[in-house]
Amino acid sequence: MDQTAAERGVASTVERQAADNPAYTEPRRNRSAGRPNTETVGAVVVGGNFPGLGIVRSLGRRGIPVCVIDDEISVSRVSRYTTHHVRVPDLLDEQRAVETVLDVGRRLGLDGWILYPTRDENVAAFARYRDQLSAQYRVPSPGWESVQWIWDKRRTYEMAGQLGIPAPRTWCPRDVAELDELNVELPVAIKPAIKEHFIYATKAKAWRADTREELREKFQQAAALVGPGEAMVQELIPGDGRHQFAYCAFYKDGQAIGSMVAQRRRQHPPEFGRASTLAETVDIPLLEELSERFLRHVNFYGLVEMEYKLDPRDGQYKLLDINARAWGYHTLGQRAGVDFPYLLYADQVGLPVEPCRAQPGIRWIRLVTDLPTGAVEIKDGTLSLRSYLRSLRGIHIESVFAREDPLPGIFELALIPYEAIKRGF
Repeated sequence: MDQTAAERGVASTVERQAADNPAYTEPRRNRSAGRPNTETVGAVVVGGNFPGLGIVRSLGRRGIPVCVIDDEISVSRVSRYTTHHVRVPDLLDEQRAVETVLDVGRRLGLDGWILYPTRDENVAAFARYRDQLSAQYRVPSPGWESVQWIWDKRRTYEMAGQLGIPAPRTWCPRDVAELDELNVELPVAIKPAIKEHFIYATKAKAWRADTREELREKFQQAAALVGPGEAMVQELIPGDGRHQFAYCAFYKDGQAIGSMVAQRRRQHPPEFGRASTLAETVDIPLLEELSERFLRHVNFYGLVEMEYKLDPRDGQYKLLDINARAWGYHTLGQRAGVDFPYLLYADQVGLPVEPCRAQPGIRWIRLVTDLPTGAVEIKDGTLSLRSYLRSLRGIHIESVFAREDPLPGIFELALIPYEAIKRGF
């Protein structure tokens, strides 16, 4: 059968990419939808770890071609729904990441495809270089005028205070002299205003300080990593992951088109969790009201997760963090009736989108991190073995394992040593 011009173009692009980049993987046939449709608007997922895999599957199951760009070894590369996989040297540097994504788009002819960043530094880069990227792609991430209030937590808490949204008391001393003048009640958390400046160096989201000496020492260490004024001191709200909640949405024109509220049942690490390991949908209208107040004010568009912690001292839900991208457990929404990646896709290509809310009581787990998290809590005496086993009943969706797409689940097990070195526990 003769090739179409589009197919010949993709074939020649593949040959050039393979010659120029030994890490390049050829486009694979999407076995759920037949031969990839080169005329369909596709998606470019930047970052192929399990959140990226969720986007790949959401769109790939509908026959939408997906290109994954990654600077890590990740599970999405072996998914049956990944049309193209391109391994690149670095996506951390903003300008280099933008140039890389544009180069891949030109090479593969991904004109008008939709960008899905999965890491915060890429959200910031795409917001700052939005005009440049828009010459090649659809860029559904919000513009910098919105992202700036999310990227820098100092601005996040400033805006929350103006809007009457509860948040933990937070201080931003510029040096040790200012730190010593603070009248803070210990223990406290030391965390970065811009987390990418901290988390890659330390593999931690925050540090705990229980004494003034420890506070001084850890503050100086943090300030050396992130720069003057970026090391924040924040009151430590009591409670573990079970006290943490999140409002998740596809948000547009001042309202949520799709929304979900979830509770973390467990997180890793247990105290300052970088990610959920067990989550469940719940119904808390107050979190919807608080979150939409913020999103409306900054004129937000796109996918978003807003994290809160329930303070047992005063019963208030206090804003901790905002992620302007697909979050780790967004596939929980697909099982609960809100397919966040597809809602964004449909809106970008002009398909009708009906408002929807997640069904409560749906549970999600990432076993590869939940098992060691449960073991730590059992060892520490905060969880019994019986309670842990009981919590595994009624799970509706696992983050990576899927019957019709089994290779990512198998590959994830092989990647455990790599992930442990790359991210730590």
